[in-house]
Amino acid sequence: MASPGKEKPEVVFDHGVPVLAPGHSYGSVTDKISAIVLTRGTRRGWWIGLAISLFFLMLFNLSAGYLLAKGVGIWGIKIPVAWGFAIVNFVWWIGIGHAGTLISAFLLLMRQRWRTSINRFAEAMTIFAVICAAQFPLFHMGRPWLFYWLIPYPDTMGTWPQFRSPLVWDVFAVSTYATVSVLFWFVGLIPDLATLRDRARHWFAKRAYGVLAMGWRGSAMHWKRYEMASLLLAGLATPLVVSVHTVVSFDFTIAIVPGWHSTIFPPYFVAGAIYSGFAMVLTLAIPLRHYYHLEDFVTSRHLDNMAKMLLATGLIVAYGYMMETFMAFYGGNQYDKFMMLNRMTGPYAPVYWALIACNIAIPLTLLWSARIRRNVKALFVLSLIVQTGMWLERFIIVVTSLHRDFVPSAWGMYYPTKWDLAFFTGTIGLFFTLFYLFIRYLPMISIFEMRELVHKTEEATV
Repeated sequence: MASPGKEKPEVVFDHGVPVLAPGHSYGSVTDKISAIVLTRGTRRGWWIGLAISLFFLMLFNLSAGYLLAKGVGIWGIKIPVAWGFAIVNFVWWIGIGHAGTLISAFLLLMRQRWRTSINRFAEAMTIFAVICAAQFPLFHMGRPWLFYWLIPYPDTMGTWPQFRSPLVWDVFAVSTYATVSVLFWFVGLIPDLATLRDRARHWFAKRAYGVLAMGWRGSAMHWKRYEMASLLLAGLATPLVVSVHTVVSFDFTIAIVPGWHSTIFPPYFVAGAIYSGFAMVLTLAIPLRHYYHLEDFVTSRHLDNMAKMLLATGLIVAYGYMMETFMAFYGGNQYDKFMMLNRMTGPYAPVYWALIACNIAIPLTLLWSARIRRNVKALFVLSLIVQTGMWLERFIIVVTSLHRDFVPSAWGMYYPTKWDLAFFTGTIGLFFTLFYLFIRYLPMISIFEMRELVHKTEEATV
């Protein structure tokens, strides 16, 4: 509520979307963010975006159903490339989720206030990306209805999973990552859910938000427990940023296949995950701030900071590429040397040079410029280029190491089928369907954290 003696700034609506009047206040922040969720009308653009996402979600359901009926043979996987789109896309989706955990947990522990405007939808992005990632190893098993065999549960036969299998490690890592991410996201939502409960007019919305708010009344004890829970979950989530993609990199590193058996994979997989994750945050943040007129919350400073994170992690990825190439020639292993030459000059060479252009040449040339980092359109295009490059990187790592390994008589090419493409684009539809529902029914920006920032700003100007 506004302070006594002060008029609350008027909230002007443009086609059902709230536009904040000049000047921030405690009440105006609440009005602008909560009105996006509680406004009765829904804009046509939201319905169009949701319809497109649902179309691709139905494509996912079709491809998954056909796969269950026919088996994984409908994909392009075969000897020698027994891993194809499924593992490529699994690693890509897991990487996208890393930026949400980093923004939410690590920057919270570091007391970085610029995270406030982007942490909520970055956390949601993490959860939805993990859901998409989980589909690929599940269906790649061939018999997904027996997935529980990977869980160490006591049974009458006394059998246990193979704990030396990276697939079992992935189950532990990803399930832990998803659990902590959901808890951290939901705990952060509780004060805002209480705000929506108190402001909602429809009885069903009041009941729904009231149940989710778990009796929050904003008492001193509630805030104390909330802050303690947030810090504990942030402390748990921060090591997961490193551990989860390190475990994913072990899927490759423990093998003796040329191009996989490398000690540089864990750190460079983690850097690459944060690289692609921040690119996805930019891809989502830029349209959201424009569509919902949130330029006063997601400012050019936020975009500049995220672009700097892209630059920093991109330099680490570039260093990983250089060291991988250097060690292949310096190590004296003829198979590693052939693998690198095959990447550069073999049948998949155009893909390799495209990833170098998308991950290194284009972004690391442009992001040094402050003008580019603050140019919204340029950043949006760069974010799409980086995501494309990171997907190509995973494709090169998986396919080029398998299609020509040790014995020339076993060499073969990998070509994804239409069902590979349908399954992958279907998971993109799944992601955006969940994301569209999130921005419609939950606050995409943390209301109480933004109010806290306004309060601290007012104190500093007094």
